[in-house]
Amino acid sequence: MAKAAKQAKSGTAGKAGETAVHTGIRAGADPAAAASPRKRRVATAETRRADILAAALDEFTARGFEAARLDDVAKRAGIAKGTIYLYFADKETLFQELVRSMVNPVLGTLEQLRSVDIPARMLVEGMLNTFVREILGTRRKDIIRLILSEGPRFPAIAEFYHREVIARVLAIIRPLLARAVQRGELADDALVRFPQLIIAPGLVAIMWSALFEKYEPLDVPEMIRAHIGILFDGRRG
Repeated sequence: MAKAAKQAKSGTAGKAGETAVHTGIRAGADPAAAASPRKRRVATAETRRADILAAALDEFTARGFEAARLDDVAKRAGIAKGTIYLYFADKETLFQELVRSMVNPVLGTLEQLRSVDIPARMLVEGMLNTFVREILGTRRKDIIRLILSEGPRFPAIAEFYHREVIARVLAIIRPLLARAVQRGELADDALVRFPQLIIAPGLVAIMWSALFEKYEPLDVPEMIRAHIGILFDGRRG
């Protein structure tokens, strides 16, 4: 009887072992391992999307919005054109998502300024330093160049960028500048009414680097220091 019980136990273990083999799960294995194929699929989808966006940036930068073709974006990404439509409805949607993917991290940094109580000068210095580091120092500057060159011919692009980027930035900094006026940190409300003045040297730097840098290099950090001096001291920095 003991022998029969031992055989029955052995048979049960054998069936359990067969079941584990067929399901791909080993006894004592981490249950999370069973989900790894799904995680890999998600990671692959995210990687593929990022590859398409990177290829789109290259294509839009090289050819402009109008001349850029999804066929060429697909070639740059090493995929079939139809794959793009799994992620983006059309060229305009692809462009919009490209802008969002590149700008949202910077906007997230600026959003944190709402809850930080710092003097206006430090605020402006921080914004301009962020612009130099995160825009001028990266390919985000190519997006701004594209908006400047293509926006007049494609108003929908300009409207999108104003809504998604410029309006959000102005909504963040205007109240902070108004608070600075109330505290006496600013002589008047000129910057509240025209906060575009803050970023002016950044736009000059982007256009200058594209057109005149090889003829006359521009010292951007020094220009920004001079700009801050003019804004807050009424003189050169």
